[in-house]
Amino acid sequence: MKKIVKVLFVLLVLSLLVATTVSAADEKLKVALILPGQADDMSFNQAMYDAMMQVADEYADKIEVTVVEKVYEVADIEPALMDFASQNYDIIFGHGFQFQEPLIAVAEMFPETAFCLGTGYLTLPNTAVYDVELDTGGYLMGVLAALMSETGKIGVVGGADVSEIFRGHEGYKYGAKSVNPDIVIEEVYTGDWNDSAGAKEAAISMYDDGVDIIWHSGDGIGLGVLEAAKEKGKFALGNVADQHSLAPDNVLSGVVYQWAPIIKNIIDDVISGAFFKTDPLFYWINIPNDGLTYASYYELSDKVPAEVQAQVEQTFKDLKDKKIVMPDFEAAK
Repeated sequence: MKKIVKVLFVLLVLSLLVATTVSAADEKLKVALILPGQADDMSFNQAMYDAMMQVADEYADKIEVTVVEKVYEVADIEPALMDFASQNYDIIFGHGFQFQEPLIAVAEMFPETAFCLGTGYLTLPNTAVYDVELDTGGYLMGVLAALMSETGKIGVVGGADVSEIFRGHEGYKYGAKSVNPDIVIEEVYTGDWNDSAGAKEAAISMYDDGVDIIWHSGDGIGLGVLEAAKEKGKFALGNVADQHSLAPDNVLSGVVYQWAPIIKNIIDDVISGAFFKTDPLFYWINIPNDGLTYASYYELSDKVPAEVQAQVEQTFKDLKDKKIVMPDFEAAK
């Protein structure tokens, strides 16, 4: 009888261990990331994909992640959001401003699901916006461009004139004029983040007009600007990811996004319940929280005078210490 009791006890302990293991697995949050472009685009999509994979590895005991690429058209976004929400995903990331309207529409139907919008301004109690203070990154690039320009003409090329893109462009102009109030700044919005051909054409036109350095605001349009820089033998400044490898002789530096810290913040807040207790809820990456950095000059370092490097680094430190205050560009607009 004692042996039977011991066996039963062992079986009970084993069953409890199995149940606990299954329960722990069941408690993992199901996270979906919907990207408008390719995960290896060396720009807006890859920066988020790489960050999500980093977090998936660090939070392996907390989350399981599914990624979908190339959901760019607004007509395709709502069905993709609905699909994940219907499968009881806990957190759904829509990575782009064009996700805003469909994300809000779907979020209203699934109030217990956490929806995260990559840049934008509309919110509900179960949604949040994660965004970038690109005005500060733009300011830094504007300072570098103005210091490096020999013609007194610089340029900036963007996709759509919205949200962080607009703030970035205005910050770029503001930074450049802090160095040279008389600098000439040419600006183009293609109206489409994937319009590489249009961006290349605009950049070539700028270079032909005497512009000697151009910053861009990401995605496919950035690739077009870098192609123009290679073709014309001019400098360009990257955005979102370190784009040095795309044009080593032409990419002088660039803004680099680090999304991982706020992805972890979002997951932690969903687990604790804090996510659903604040509306509106915004998560920002910026220079002070190390969400924005700038790329190395690499082999082009000898093209950048020591005093320019020193002034750019000091500007970065001043932005980090919040000694430089940005105007409210969107309110002014």
